[in-house]
Amino acid sequence: MTDLTAPPVSVSRLGNVGLIEIEHPPVNALGQPVRALLLAAIEALDSDPDVSALVIHGRGRHFIAGADVHEFDAPPLQPLLNNVLLRLEACHKPVVAALHGTTLGGGAELALASHYRCATRDLSLGFPEIKLGLLPGSGGTVRLPRVVGLGKALDMMTGGAPIGFEQARELGLVDHEIAGDLPEAAIRYARMLVDSGAAVRRVCEREIPAPSATFFDDYRKTLPVAATRIPATLHVVAAVEAASQLPFQAALLRARELFEECRVSSESRALRHLFFAERGARAGSARPVALVGVIGAGTMGSGIAIAAAHAGFAVMLIDTKADAVAAGISRVRGYFDDAVAKGRLTADAGKAAAARIESATEIAALRDADLIIEAVFENLAVKRDVFTRLGLVCRPGAVLATNTSTLDVNAIADASGRATDVVGMHFFSPAHVMRLLEVVRGRATSESVVATALDVGRRMGKVGVVVGNCFGFVGNRMLYAYGREKELMLLEGAAPEQVDRALESFGMAMGPNAVGDLAGLDIGYQVRREWRDRPDDPRFYRVSDLLVESGRLGQKAGRGFYRYDGKSRRGMPDPEVGKLIRAEAARLGVASRRIADEEIVERCTLALINEGARILEEGIAARSADIDVIWCNGYGFPRHRGGPMFYADTIGLSQVCERIGHYAETCGPRYWALAPLLGELAAAGKGFSDGVRPAAPARSGTGGRR
Repeated sequence: MTDLTAPPVSVSRLGNVGLIEIEHPPVNALGQPVRALLLAAIEALDSDPDVSALVIHGRGRHFIAGADVHEFDAPPLQPLLNNVLLRLEACHKPVVAALHGTTLGGGAELALASHYRCATRDLSLGFPEIKLGLLPGSGGTVRLPRVVGLGKALDMMTGGAPIGFEQARELGLVDHEIAGDLPEAAIRYARMLVDSGAAVRRVCEREIPAPSATFFDDYRKTLPVAATRIPATLHVVAAVEAASQLPFQAALLRARELFEECRVSSESRALRHLFFAERGARAGSARPVALVGVIGAGTMGSGIAIAAAHAGFAVMLIDTKADAVAAGISRVRGYFDDAVAKGRLTADAGKAAAARIESATEIAALRDADLIIEAVFENLAVKRDVFTRLGLVCRPGAVLATNTSTLDVNAIADASGRATDVVGMHFFSPAHVMRLLEVVRGRATSESVVATALDVGRRMGKVGVVVGNCFGFVGNRMLYAYGREKELMLLEGAAPEQVDRALESFGMAMGPNAVGDLAGLDIGYQVRREWRDRPDDPRFYRVSDLLVESGRLGQKAGRGFYRYDGKSRRGMPDPEVGKLIRAEAARLGVASRRIADEEIVERCTLALINEGARILEEGIAARSADIDVIWCNGYGFPRHRGGPMFYADTIGLSQVCERIGHYAETCGPRYWALAPLLGELAAAGKGFSDGVRPAAPARSGTGGRR
C-alpha cells in the first residue's frame, strides 16, 4: 500500500548513479510540490561529486501522465515546470529518463529535456494538451521538432494521440529498450553510458532544419475546420513556427505566452470542465460480472455484444429468430475481422474476442449470466414481456438491464418481479463506438446494481452517467426540446440544409436533419407513437412525421430530409421536401418568413438549456456537469463549448433569461416558460457551475411527460 504521508519525490544513490523516483498517485502528475522537490533533487545530485549520472523514474503504472490539471484554473505556481526542465537539461552529467507506461504532456517534455531516454515496450508517449485546449507549455513545441522534425511534431501536438514504443524509437524519442526491474535496468544503462564516455547530449543544442517559405501556411490549410475552432490548434503551429525562427530561449518564451493565452480562453475552460466532469461517476460496490447476456441481435444488440467481448467478457447473444442470430454473429465477426485488417487488433486478439461470443434462440440460455442487457424493439409491452421471462429464468442476484432510450424503467422493472435488480443501461448507437452510457436508476434499483452498470460500462470504455427515470431520461428528453425548435423553424420557413449548416457552424458534429436521416426517421416516429404524454400540438415534430408517412425514412430509403444517391452518405437538398413542408405549413396556418442562422442556433441551444434546468430541478440529473457530459459524448455538442449548461454560464444566465423571455413573446409561452431554477440562479448572480443541488434524488422520476 502506498504511504500517503511519504514525499512524492525520493532520492537515492546506487554507486555512482543518482536515482530520482516520483511517486505521486494516481498518475505521477507534476503538481507544484512534485516540481519543487524534483528541482531540489536535480540540483543536489548534479552538485554531488560522487554521482556520475542521474536516472529519473516514475513509480507505478505511469512514468508521468502530465501536469496537475487543477492548477490551470489559476496563475502558475513556482517553480514552473519550464524552469525545472531547463535546470535538468543544463546538468553536467548524463540524465537518463526511464520511460514506461503513460508518458504524456509534461512527462513527455521531461523526457525531451533529459539527455538520454530508455523505455519499456508498454510505452505510450504523447502530447494530449490540445484535448484541453492547450499547447505544450514547457518546451514541447521547441524541443520536439528538434528530435522528430517539424511535420511530425506538428502532427503529434495538433492531433494529441500518443505513440507506442516502436514508433517512438523510430523517431529518435527512445534510445534504448529496457525490461525487467525498471530502475535497475535504467541504472545499468546509465552506467554503460558513463563507462563508454558518452557525452551530455542536450536537445536544446540541436538545430531545426529550415522549412520552406510556405511550410507553415501550407500546414495550416491541412487542419480540419473543427480543429481550428479552438485557439490552441493554431497556437501550436505558431509556437513551432517560432521555434524554427527564434533562438531557443526566445522560442520558449513565445510558447509560454501562447500557452497562457490558451489557458484563460473560454475554449480551454470548457474542455477542462469536461475533463473533470467525465471523471465524476465512480462505481461503488459492484457485483461480479463474467458472463454478459444480450437480448436482441440487431444493430444495437450486436454493438453491445462487440463492446462487451472487446472488454473481455464472455457474451451470450440471444434472439428468438435464428436468421437474426446468424446476422448478428456475422456482424460481430465482420467487425473483428475488419479491426484486425486495419491493424486496430492483432489477429490473436481479434480471434479471441470473437470467440467470446456465443449465441442462442432461447432466453433459458441466460440462466447463468451475471448481467443481461435487453436491446429489443422500443415498445413497452414487448420489453415488459422480456423482463417477465427474465425474472423467471435468471439466477438470483443477476443484474437485469434495459437499453430503452425513452421508456419507463419502473414499468419494465415491475414486470420482472425483482425490481431491485433492474437498471437502465442506455447505450448510444453504434454501441461499440459511442462513449456515452446513461445508467438509469429506477425507483427500486439497488446501489450495487447501479455500481455494476457503471463498472461494466467503464470496462467497456464508456463514460457512465447516472440519471433518473423519466421520458427520454436526460439526453433524449433534451433532444426533443432541441428538435422541437428545429421542426417549428422548418414550418416557419427555414430549409433543412440551412438548419444543419447553422448548427454545424456552431460546432455540432452533425445537423439534426442529417442525424435523423442517418438514424432512420421511422425510429423517432415509433417512439412518438409510444409517448403517452406527448404535446398535443399539431406542429410538434410534424415535418419528421410527414416525411415518414410519405415513405421518406432517411438514408436506408435513399430519401428523407435529403436525397441519397447510394454513392455517398452525404445527402443532397431535395426540392420535394421543401414543397411538402410549405404545403403542411399552409394547412397548419404557419406563416412563412425569413429565419436567420443566428435564430436557429439560439432557439435550439436555449431550448436545451431551459430543459436542462428543469431536469436539474426535478433531480433527473444530479449535476449540470452530468448534462454536459451526456450532450458532448452522446449528441455531438461541441466540446470546446463545454456542453449546454457550461455554455449557458459562458453566455451569462441573465442573458439566457432575457432571450428566453424574448422567444416567449415572439413564439408564444407554450414552450418558452422560463425554468424557475434559471430565474433563481440569474437573480442571485450565479451559474450552473456554482453547484446546483437537485430538488429530489435522481431515483424519483416516474416516467411521465418530461
